Amino acid sequence: MQKTQPIKNKRDIQKLKQYYLDKHQVRNFTLFTLGINTSLRIGDLLALKWGDVYDFESKQYFDHIRLIEQKTGKSTQIALNREAVLSLKRLQKAAGEIQKDHYIFQSREGQNRHIDRTQAFRIIRDAAKELQIGGVISCHSLRKTFGYHAWKNGVPPALIMSIYNHSSIEITKRYLSIDQDDKDSVFLTLNL
Repeated sequence: MQKTQPIKNKRDIQKLKQYYLDKHQVRNFTLFTLGINTSLRIGDLLALKWGDVYDFESKQYFDHIRLIEQKTGKSTQIALNREAVLSLKRLQKAAGEIQKDHYIFQSREGQNRHIDRTQAFRIIRDAAKELQIGGVISCHSLRKTFGYHAWKNGVPPALIMSIYNHSSIEITKRYLSIDQDDKDSVFLTLNL
């Protein structure tokens, strides 16, 4: 079994976003965009409701998502960056009226049900396959993409470990999927 990879090329990230928009799949665009900008596991991402991200009284998006992680049972707080909020606003506009207790990533099957993990996997995998984006791309790639690009932007691995709620730096190192190209880049850009 091959290991899920992050999406390392920023052009591929933009191609995926545009793919969903070109197909008028705003929900899928938001799923992808929120996934790569929050580092949430797919189960936590799919379980988000509008009331988790939007203050219905002030009619503004919260600065943070606050939740208890399904896998670890740990409390986490994640800042919503500009890209995350813009994608949510786009989905809100497309959805029309939203309600506090409704799932953000609605399934077309049943009332107020979110898409399941299998459907989310297909949404990500099929787009990557159609765009011929290399590597093993899955839902977990969204979480790994966040960490990889944080690391490439100079965020210390210990801080990424804390964001991920990992128990060891070794787990985080595996997530970063550092390969020979990344090592070569260090040698080629340092030039002392």
